[in-house]
Amino acid sequence: MQLKSFFKEPLLHFLVIGAAMFLYFQWNSTGSNPTSGEIVVTAGQIEHLAAGFAMTWQRPPTDAEMQGLIDDWLREELAVREAIANGLDRDDTIIRRRLRQKLEFLAGDILDTAVPTEQELQTWLENHSGSFRSEPRIAFRQLFLDRERHGAATQADAGALLAQLEGMGADAEIDDLGDPTLLPRETGLAPRSEVAGMFGSDFVARIETLSPGTWAGPIESGYGLHLVMVREYIDGSLPELAQVRPAVEREFLNDRRKRQLAAMYARLLENYRVVIEKPQGGKLAARTETNGS
Repeated sequence: MQLKSFFKEPLLHFLVIGAAMFLYFQWNSTGSNPTSGEIVVTAGQIEHLAAGFAMTWQRPPTDAEMQGLIDDWLREELAVREAIANGLDRDDTIIRRRLRQKLEFLAGDILDTAVPTEQELQTWLENHSGSFRSEPRIAFRQLFLDRERHGAATQADAGALLAQLEGMGADAEIDDLGDPTLLPRETGLAPRSEVAGMFGSDFVARIETLSPGTWAGPIESGYGLHLVMVREYIDGSLPELAQVRPAVEREFLNDRRKRQLAAMYARLLENYRVVIEKPQGGKLAARTETNGS
């Protein structure tokens, strides 16, 4: 077996996680059995307390401050031991979550942290283009027809106005045409979402199908009917990797870590037999048993 393949073995990963947890808790513990009547404050623990103080206050602690840190740590140790002795750690959501965080933190030391290659990031960008593709942008003119004002003749009036516009040209003056409205007659290049926020998504979907430079309609929005001429439509595009590299790398690393943690939990689950029982009056069809193996 090649050395590179050896380090990818799941069993090795599991053993390393176990060893890391053992060393961590050995270093972070009192150096004695938590269930015994002895508490030993190790030299490593004292160094850790002093380092934490120095990081916060930018100086080492005095002898009195060091003794205060040790006394506070002892009170915490006593509280933890008494809480465990009285079963206060069981069925506590906060404690369970904290233990899970510690496990995943320790596991993070052996997960693949290699810097992704340019090809890996490029492939990620292409496979997740929806997250990075720029929005389409639309520039258009529109004239509004109020249904309440035109009544049953709304469609006919729209057709007559459209015929008038077709003979006027793309840049004709239209300020005196259509019905009064607070909506802009002329909209410069704007993101699709911005136009949808103003006129509605169905309206945008319709005008995206129009050929630029030609009046068309009527097209309906939440306000009423519109005659529309698209001046310019720029489709969304995928940016170059260099333009979004930090975001792509961040998403790539986050996804890789999630997949590696999922694989770790799958391997750990192989050591257990999970039984899921139907709650009283619950919706599970039957008692379900899941074997990790």
